[in-house]
Amino acid sequence: MSARKRVQVLVGILFLFALGGCATTEHQMREESVATGQGDPRYATEEGFEIGPEDVLEIAVWKEENLKKEVLVRPDGGISFPLVGEIQAAGKTPGRLQSEITQRLTKFIPRPSVNVSVLKTASYKIYVIGKVNKPGEFTIGRRVDVLQALSMAGGLTPFADAQNIRIVRRSRPVQALLRFDYSRVQRGGDLRQNIELRSGDTVVVP
Repeated sequence: MSARKRVQVLVGILFLFALGGCATTEHQMREESVATGQGDPRYATEEGFEIGPEDVLEIAVWKEENLKKEVLVRPDGGISFPLVGEIQAAGKTPGRLQSEITQRLTKFIPRPSVNVSVLKTASYKIYVIGKVNKPGEFTIGRRVDVLQALSMAGGLTPFADAQNIRIVRRSRPVQALLRFDYSRVQRGGDLRQNIELRSGDTVVVP
């Protein structure tokens, strides 16, 4: 093969690699767009409350007075309940925990009717940092969205970059970075950005 032919082949290979790199970059951008809520209405749907450490639960079994108990979720996320024993509660919705307790109790009680309710939430914590008037950690007993979190933090300072606010979310095994354009939402545009925050989310105002 001549030197000129080898150069042509090499250029062709490099061109194919470049095309592959562009395709990969475009794919990654689409994933980021979906992850930040751009164009995906599913992102705005409300998610069920997840139990966490230090939450107080009430577990009751209908017609079983001895099986009604207030329990504190331990730091390791576990709880203990009669006949059920040890069970992991953290990271589960009350409905899922209720189903698991019901399943375990069927060994002892025919068709048990179990109810799990959250009496106190102490695990739901969010953080607002950067150019807000009252940055810090907020422990609250209800779900809040980004606008509500910014309000709790006293609003933006005059020097805040309202168009480039970010929400840092720990999504195992990686962290997600979600965009929030306060100026656009304030004008009534793309309200899907005003997502409900999960426990542990950090709102960063540059």
